[in-house]
Amino acid sequence: MAGRRIRDRWHNSTPERDNRDVIGEKSADDQASALAFILWRHALNGAINLHAEDFRYDSDQQRIGVISELLAFQIQHIDRLTHAFVDDDSRARLINELCNKVAGHMQENLSDIAGPGNYIPPFIALLNRRFKNYAEFTYQEHEPGYAAFRYLGHQVLDIMGDDQDNRWVIDQIIEIDAPDITEQITKSTQRLFGRDT
Repeated sequence: MAGRRIRDRWHNSTPERDNRDVIGEKSADDQASALAFILWRHALNGAINLHAEDFRYDSDQQRIGVISELLAFQIQHIDRLTHAFVDDDSRARLINELCNKVAGHMQENLSDIAGPGNYIPPFIALLNRRFKNYAEFTYQEHEPGYAAFRYLGHQVLDIMGDDQDNRWVIDQIIEIDAPDITEQITKSTQRLFGRDT
């Protein structure tokens, strides 16, 4: 996937803070907002990249479906990744805020594409299903393994359809896109939490 620059560092100035829930130097809300923007960009870029690699979308619904799967994959990866350096209560608040912020991005974008509607409940339902499924996969040193990549690839294939144009999309996801997104999200998360020293 073509590397596009996404801002993933906090400005060096330290603003005055109140007694908000703080994770590192920023509140859970601040961290979740930054991560939601980054995840949305990576998911959008991932969907665009599949088209650039000559995989075919037949509808905007398929495109949104792929973006949704990439978002679910990234959120669960952040949950696993932050387990190493954020306490359980703070991590639960972070992931909850992150899901809400990403759902807000989904609502805004689907309203523009498909018209008025409440798109958040189906997206949250998808996240809950995917988190349950991803929880079954083991991680090595906080990195997803082949089984998680394969699961993501199958979800994308199911959305796009197993026809002549798309039958190799699972290989694209497993071998290229999922490892690339994982690497980028790991770096971005570590930078935002000041863990990239």
